[in-house]
Amino acid sequence: PYYVDMDQNLFLQASLHSSDQNLTVFVDTCVASPNSSDFRTLVYELSKSGCARDDTYSLFPSPRSDIARFGFSAFSFVNRFPSVFLRCELLVCRYHDYPSRCYQGCVSRFRRNADS
Repeated sequence: PYYVDMDQNLFLQASLHSSDQNLTVFVDTCVASPNSSDFRTLVYELSKSGCARDDTYSLFPSPRSDIARFGFSAFSFVNRFPSVFLRCELLVCRYHDYPSRCYQGCVSRFRRNADS
């Protein structure tokens, strides 16, 4: 466990460990839950499809393409839960493959009316 104070800034880093140096990593979705084995019932979205869902969530510049850096302010799920667990989905793409999902950034998906 990592203990923090409320509203403390948390900085995270994800590193890709591969002998292929022609890869890049992208943080797609991060959600938090008070239950380490259930990320569906009660969740809080920090980011989804590369888009920030929380005002404090930010991506930060990285010194290398195989490292993704991001952060947010610590919070709690009302005072009923003593812990917050984080699950992030990362994408791995070819470096400089600009049509790939890693280079699209925030992707908003809109629903269409079934009649159209």
